[in-house]
Amino acid sequence: MGIGVSVFLLAVGAIFSFAVADHISGVDLTMVGYILMGAGALGLVLTMFLISRRPRAARTTAVTEERRYIDEP
Repeated sequence: MGIGVSVFLLAVGAIFSFAVADHISGVDLTMVGYILMGAGALGLVLTMFLISRRPRAARTTAVTEERRYIDEP
């Protein structure tokens, strides 16, 4: 889960928790919103942790070319 998906889950969870006043039988939208916000927060923390563990230096291979000129007598 990336940063974008985590922020999306946080936003949708906040909408369900605080902005929706409808009632669906058998579903508590406030609790669904809290669960989505928790999943988004957990995903954001894990993503930041995994990004910080990535090596910062790019691994590149240098290619050198050497030319030798031999003069014949």
